[in-house]
Amino acid sequence: MELAHSLLLNEEALAQITEAKRPVFIFEWLRFLDKVLVAANKTDVKEKQKKLVEQLTGLISSSPGPPTRKLLAKNLAALYSIGDTFTVFQTLDKCNDIIKSKDDTAAYLPTKLAAVACVGAFYEKMGRMLGSSFPETVNNLLKSLKSAESQGRSEILMSLQKVLNGLGGAAASCHRDIYKNARSLLTDRSMAVRCAVAKCLLELQNEAVFMWTAELENVATLCFKALENSNYGVRVAVSKLLGTVMATALIPKQATVMRQNVKRATLEEVLELMATGFLRGGSGFLKSGGEMLKVGGSVNREVRVGVTQAYVVFVTTLGGQWLERNFATFLSHVLDLVSHPRATQTHVEAVYSRRCVSFILRATVGSLLGEKAQIAAAKDICQAIGKQMKAVEAVVNDANSENKSGAADVAASQHVMVCALQELGSLVQSLNATASPLIQEPSIGLLETVTSVLLHPSMAARLAAAWCLRCVAVALPFQLTPFLDRCAERLNNLKTSPEAVSGYSFAMAALLGGVHQCPLGIPHAKGKMVVSIAEDLLRTAAQNSRLSLQRTQAGWLLLGALMTLGPSVVRYHLPKMLLLWRNVFPRSLKELEAEKARGDSFTWQVTLEGRAGALCAMRSFVAHCPELLTEDVIRKLMTPIECAMTMMSHIPSVIKAHGAHLKASAAMVRLRLYDILALLPPKTYEGSFNALLRELVAEFTLTDNSANTTTSLLRSLCHYDDSVLLGSWLQETDHKSIEDQLQPNSASGSGALEHDPSSIYLRIPAGEAVPGPLPLGVSVIDASVALFGVVFPHVSYKHRLQMLDHFAECVKQAKGVRQQAVQLNIFTAVLSALKGLAENKSTLGPEEVRKSALTLVMGALDNPNPILRCAAGEALGRMAQVVGEASFIARMAQYSFDKLKSARDVVSRTGHSLALGCLHRYVGGIGSGQHLKTSVSILLALAQDGTSPEVQTWSLHSLALIVDSSGPMYRGYVEPTLSLVLTLLLTVPPSHTEVHQCLGRCLGAIITTVGPELQGNGATISTIRSSCLVGCAITQDHSDSLVQAAAISCLQQLHMFAPRHVNLSSLVPSLCVHLCSSHLLLRRAAVACLRQLAQREAAEVCEYAMSLAKNAGDKENCGININPFAPGAGSRRDAHSRHQGVNITETGLEGVLFGMLDRETDRKLCSDIHDTLGHMLSSLAVENLSHWLMLCKDVLAASSDDFLVLHLSDLIRMAFMAATDHSNQLRMAGLQALEDIIKKFASVPEPEFPGHVILEQYQANVGAALRPAFSQDTPSDITAKACQVCSAWIGSGVVSDLNDLRRVHNLLVSSLDKVQAGKGSSSQLYRESATTMEKLAVLKAWAEVYVVAMKIKKEAETKPKRVLKSTEEDEDDFGTVDELPPDSLITLVQPELPALSRLWLAALKDYALLTLPAEFATQLPPDGGAFYTPETIDTARLHYRNSWAPILHAVALWLNSTGFNASESTEETAAAMPNSQKRATSVTLNQAPGTPPTTKSLLEINKDRMHLILGVSIQFLCSPRPEEPVEHVTSCLQALHTLLDSPCARIHIAEDQLLGVELLSVLHRLLLTWDPPSVQLLVTGVVQQIVKAAQDYLQEKRNTLNEDDTEEKENPLALGEGGESGGLVPGKSLVFAAMELLMFILVRHMPHLSSKVSDSPSHIAAKSHLSEESARLVAATVTILSDLPSLCSPAGCMTILPTILFLITRVLKETAVKSADNQVPPPVSAALQGIKTIVTLPTVKTDETQKQWTGLIRSTLASILEYSQPEATKPVLDEVSILTAIALFLWSASTEIIGVQSLQNGCMNRFKSALNSCDPWVQAKCYQLLLSVFQHTNRALSTPYIHSLAPIMVEKLKAVERTRPNNNLELLAVKEGIKVLETLVALGEEQNRVQLLALLVPTLISYLLNENAFASASTASKDLHEFALQNLMHIGPLYPHAFKTVVGAAPELKTRLETAVRASQASKAKAAARQPPPTVHSTPTIKLKTSFF
Repeated sequence: MELAHSLLLNEEALAQITEAKRPVFIFEWLRFLDKVLVAANKTDVKEKQKKLVEQLTGLISSSPGPPTRKLLAKNLAALYSIGDTFTVFQTLDKCNDIIKSKDDTAAYLPTKLAAVACVGAFYEKMGRMLGSSFPETVNNLLKSLKSAESQGRSEILMSLQKVLNGLGGAAASCHRDIYKNARSLLTDRSMAVRCAVAKCLLELQNEAVFMWTAELENVATLCFKALENSNYGVRVAVSKLLGTVMATALIPKQATVMRQNVKRATLEEVLELMATGFLRGGSGFLKSGGEMLKVGGSVNREVRVGVTQAYVVFVTTLGGQWLERNFATFLSHVLDLVSHPRATQTHVEAVYSRRCVSFILRATVGSLLGEKAQIAAAKDICQAIGKQMKAVEAVVNDANSENKSGAADVAASQHVMVCALQELGSLVQSLNATASPLIQEPSIGLLETVTSVLLHPSMAARLAAAWCLRCVAVALPFQLTPFLDRCAERLNNLKTSPEAVSGYSFAMAALLGGVHQCPLGIPHAKGKMVVSIAEDLLRTAAQNSRLSLQRTQAGWLLLGALMTLGPSVVRYHLPKMLLLWRNVFPRSLKELEAEKARGDSFTWQVTLEGRAGALCAMRSFVAHCPELLTEDVIRKLMTPIECAMTMMSHIPSVIKAHGAHLKASAAMVRLRLYDILALLPPKTYEGSFNALLRELVAEFTLTDNSANTTTSLLRSLCHYDDSVLLGSWLQETDHKSIEDQLQPNSASGSGALEHDPSSIYLRIPAGEAVPGPLPLGVSVIDASVALFGVVFPHVSYKHRLQMLDHFAECVKQAKGVRQQAVQLNIFTAVLSALKGLAENKSTLGPEEVRKSALTLVMGALDNPNPILRCAAGEALGRMAQVVGEASFIARMAQYSFDKLKSARDVVSRTGHSLALGCLHRYVGGIGSGQHLKTSVSILLALAQDGTSPEVQTWSLHSLALIVDSSGPMYRGYVEPTLSLVLTLLLTVPPSHTEVHQCLGRCLGAIITTVGPELQGNGATISTIRSSCLVGCAITQDHSDSLVQAAAISCLQQLHMFAPRHVNLSSLVPSLCVHLCSSHLLLRRAAVACLRQLAQREAAEVCEYAMSLAKNAGDKENCGININPFAPGAGSRRDAHSRHQGVNITETGLEGVLFGMLDRETDRKLCSDIHDTLGHMLSSLAVENLSHWLMLCKDVLAASSDDFLVLHLSDLIRMAFMAATDHSNQLRMAGLQALEDIIKKFASVPEPEFPGHVILEQYQANVGAALRPAFSQDTPSDITAKACQVCSAWIGSGVVSDLNDLRRVHNLLVSSLDKVQAGKGSSSQLYRESATTMEKLAVLKAWAEVYVVAMKIKKEAETKPKRVLKSTEEDEDDFGTVDELPPDSLITLVQPELPALSRLWLAALKDYALLTLPAEFATQLPPDGGAFYTPETIDTARLHYRNSWAPILHAVALWLNSTGFNASESTEETAAAMPNSQKRATSVTLNQAPGTPPTTKSLLEINKDRMHLILGVSIQFLCSPRPEEPVEHVTSCLQALHTLLDSPCARIHIAEDQLLGVELLSVLHRLLLTWDPPSVQLLVTGVVQQIVKAAQDYLQEKRNTLNEDDTEEKENPLALGEGGESGGLVPGKSLVFAAMELLMFILVRHMPHLSSKVSDSPSHIAAKSHLSEESARLVAATVTILSDLPSLCSPAGCMTILPTILFLITRVLKETAVKSADNQVPPPVSAALQGIKTIVTLPTVKTDETQKQWTGLIRSTLASILEYSQPEATKPVLDEVSILTAIALFLWSASTEIIGVQSLQNGCMNRFKSALNSCDPWVQAKCYQLLLSVFQHTNRALSTPYIHSLAPIMVEKLKAVERTRPNNNLELLAVKEGIKVLETLVALGEEQNRVQLLALLVPTLISYLLNENAFASASTASKDLHEFALQNLMHIGPLYPHAFKTVVGAAPELKTRLETAVRASQASKAKAAARQPPPTVHSTPTIKLKTSFF
């Protein structure tokens, strides 16, 4: 392939490859040329132009295939337009000669077609440059058009279109000729030709004025004729022509009008013309419009559907503004269409016409108009409905005058009503909350108008009105409850009118069905209301025969609708329902028999309708309340159901007796019965299988049915991938709702509400706007087929065999059309049964069953009906799957092989080739591996059968299935398959689109099979890859949308496996063009591909898309750019404009995608758009913030360093716009955004005003955004969200202005009043749990504010008070003006606290009850809690779960701050709550409702509160769900900590030790699952509190014992855990529980503490440095550990101390590491403190434990000494900490314990090494510690240390004279040493004083400097001199005698000292002279000194 990439065709390379590969090589060269010519240098091109032209023109006569000729023509034209044009006429003549040639053989055809293509391309590219030659060319083309075959005709027409395009107005002279020749071909046999003509004429009408003036009517007639017997492609093309011509006739293009004086058509004329098509009959006509429209003759459906599409094109071309101005006229015109008798000849036809009109309205109003225009349109529709209704009322009231036409008008008006009301409903639903003005403006009277239609005489109109009301209620949920109430009231008042009973019950059912779309629901009481109305209707049905039928139907309809409210409502009414159901049916068989003989035809009709209604309500119950289906309930349901099954067999005799009009009611009963049985487990009715199966089989084999009705389920039971064979891809187009009418099965696409009123309350099937159940005849067959599939797997083999044989017999008996119908139904049933078997994992049965089934299936593989062949193939595959035996599969495969080898007819070849594909599909690659080779070779051969496109399609489709299912096993066949696919792509005419679609599928399957190998670089892989890319290029360039969609998915696969090889620069722009395609499947494929690309390469995707926008200007083939945000720009106007336009503007691809979200309704498409935008946002928004924010702002309103902060004002403005919008979803999103902004930016400082935060300037905006959310009519969920934002805002600390704070605070106060107003106060619109949500949100917000307020207050108390500045300074100081006093927040909360605390406690109590396990359900109060009602308990739980944590924290703070002293007296509580909550107060006070209130003591109340809080906390902390927010856990722990601050709570938890143990073990569990250090720190805090509580309690007990029993002193000490024995019981011991938990934390942060962890292979020995958080945690843990022994008795202490001391010493060892700044880490200080606490324990030193204690302390000291052995490997130990630990032992323990020689030596060695340390800090600390040791009161302990260490010290200090200190640290060490010496002097006895001073004084004097040295000495050195002098002067007076002796003994000392003293005095005198004399004279110390000598 690489050789093909050269400017000139490489003829040598071409000659060397095989004949078969040449076309691919040539195509690849042309592809390369196409890219290169545009970019190449013009001179290069001109140099080689001659040779290139030769090569290219040579290719014309080499029979090129369709894609090749297209590229060839394009390249030739491009070459001439870039290079010289000298020879262009020569080439043109050559082409014309080829076209004129008389050679008509098939071999010459490709050459002719290539010449035609070249001519078209020349004119398109060069246009008027070739002007002079065009008449001859056109004549030539037109001449050959007459004799050409279909491919030629298409190609010529396409060329003509290009000629016209290139020449524009210049070709006027040929316009008429072209028109005359082309128009006759509009009704050509070939559909491709029809499409080509339509496109050619569309081009022509741009310039040919006569087409839309004189010829307008003829063009219309031609189009109508062209639509007869058309396919989808033709309908799209012709409707585009028709619509565009009509639009041009109405508003011509400016230029053409200027040139000629044109008479324009009026709107009436144009619409009249279109209407003739809509209402037209078969094709013999055109006498005159009027005559033609007389009734008679059926309307042609294809024409109607085509004209419907043309209406949409017509309006879209004229645009949104035109529609806005002319909407009323247009509306009345389309509504007139549907009231015309021609449109409504039969019921099904009427439904079809309605669907067409609805489509026209939806496609125009829904996508062309902006919001304002849509509201105006809704008003117009309202008026139209009102006008119709007035006319109807006039006829109805004028009933006596026998006026026939009036009745006909009423009948016609129903269809108008249905269309108008459906569109109105859809409009309101799409406008959502924006539609509220429509409802609220009385002048429009939308509701009155719609409800008036509920009394329309026709059921269809009443149902449509009910549906419309449902739409309004879903769009505006606050209207739901009022609507229900209004309907209930009207129903009661108008009980005697049959229409009213029917209409209002429809409305109520519809509204109930809409509740599930309204998250806030409706009040629970409405359920009771519905039940009572329904009961009343059913009870009174028999009283008045005029109303019996309506009341019965209405009653059951309402009960069915009630079931959709779900189990929480239905649970309460279930017993009554079961009773009602039982009573509808006879009790016994006897009664059943007896009733046959009774009754007349009317009573039977009512009875049957009643039973059908009851069964329907049952089905609704089973579908919507599966939770309530217990064994018992199912048993009770089965009684009436079994009775209904028995009744089925009696019905025929009843119908015989009373007339055939009962057939419909009987069918309805059967439908309902089948429906409910399909939902119940088949086991429950297996006793009735025989009778049931007889009914089902009779139903779908049409035994008692003379009509040839077919089921609609066959398509859905066939495989989705087979849509190409079934044509069911039409269900995936934008025209689905009208194209369905043309499908072959019975009544296809005629869904309408009146076929089954129960669908008004059911969920709408996905993808449909309005529910459309099919007519009863079809529905009942569908239901029987579905149920057959459910039951079949549970039937015995014998019965299966009988049924299968019976099916064969039925098919044999039937003839002609009926046979087809029966066969279709049977096949659908068999497929349904096989599917059921596969789902149940059961088998088909023994040999004879299989044989019978096989005969049935194989017979249909040769059926002429393609749908049946398809079904047979599918059935065969499913059978193979269910039988699952290799021999059976082999037999089936072999049968098809033989058939295919011999058969020559298309039918059996297609059927059996599909059979092979289906076998592989269902048995997979492994099961059918041995047949793979044969299957592939046969299918490859069939695919080359060029004579039959159908055979090619089916065989290629099967091949794709085989490639898909074989996976890697197919790898060996990839090359031959690929080469075949390429060959066919290059040769099959493009008009055989199905073949091309299947080729695309094969290509995709091959790419998937090769998979990731495609990245490789080997020769074979490169060939495969380039073949795939060529294949993709050909399919991408095909004209059919489905083929293009297949190409996109192939490229998507390629991109997944080999991203480097997919060229995004060309792929992305083509995808962007497809985004505005008029084909849904193509838009879907494009978006799906973009989604995948954006995941990895969002930036490139956006860039390439923007390049499209940039190039848009300079390409002539680009249409109109639309801005997706302009009103009405939702139009797909571009799609209908002259060229397919690309709508990318400066908003880029993102803008287009946002615009698509406005108008696309397809679910999959929208979700892919969301994902794509999400990927683009996440990868691009950070670099390009302003662009994205602008986009979002545009959508809401309809820099180098780009940080969000820079856009804060935008963010807040957007959040504000959203939060104050009409739409509730937007408000929610806005408030959420506001909360996020507050949380993210609360602490960001304001750069321009230091000391302020950036959000301060937006205080007013936030307040204003919140205010509307607290208004009376706001839905609860929004108010709840707003409360959340309020508390975040108040707690953020941003608000600095007291007034602003008050404003937001007042919002919360007002909502608190609402909470206190009790339950039933405001009129309820929503479900009770909505009120629960709102109230709890308010309480939660208050709780959060209170927690913040208390935090601020606490911080303010701990901070030192600031001195207030004087007022003058205040004026210009920013800092103080805006700062709130720290107590302002608490003062705002304080007044509400009494009420709040009560409500908080009540809420917590509710929460505690609601979290009880199910088995305690009986303990729940029967009438609910303070804030929930028992009916909505399930939803209420969620709301409590969201808000309990902050409330708990607040309650704990409140109790702690009041010291548990607040009691709640009943009177006070009752006074605070109005009556409605009186009963709730009794609940708050822990009493059973109704008992007289007994006042409890404060102690009891507090005990209850403690139990409540601890209960809630423990219950939650036991197992918080992983998705629980971490804030809940922290709130809960903080609450516990706060609670245990108060003495009252401490006593409570200490008294009951098990409570503490429980709490500790729960906290331990919590730590196992929750990791964050913040949680662990809080846990240690709580543990510390628990231990403290226990300590205090024990101390108290010991004190009281001490006071009481003075005799037995030891007894109090035996108190505490462990008692006499010292045993701790796990589970009962607090100490044990605490140790377990603390050990867990220690090991989590220092894993090597645990031998288990450190020995495990996964443990890595390297010790990491503890993080700051970990260090804090370890420190806290150690502190608590050292407190534990105080909780034990002496014996208990001995049990736990070894562990505790081991842990503390290990922690000391691990954490005492030297740091640069000599800081002591928290764990070290905690460990040292712990050692001190333990060593000084008062309780342990009893006689029994003394020995053990001594051993423990010695071991501990020994361990510490051992750790401090200097080792090379470990980090440098912090000697100071270790010395401190040793000193601690020396201070605190007695000599007996640690006076042991070995320990003493060890300690001394540690001190020695420290004294000799080179680190002055260590020396200094060592001196300090020695000082404390030497001073020890116990001389026996200190003396050995003095003897051992003093000499070393003296040596060290003497040495200082030689090395004077250089810095403060060294100086400090010397000072500390001198201090120790001085202390030793002081400690010495009088007789040794001289010797001691003889050590000290000379040392000090040696530190003195002489005057010269002093001047030049360093600061530290000078300081030492001063220090020595001071000390000497201090020592002298202390020991005068000894001092004299020492100084006198050495004269040089004396001299030095005196010199120094003099110098010092002199300097002091100098200093004094500089300063004024001090007032107080202090006696100079020097006097004392001199007096010594």
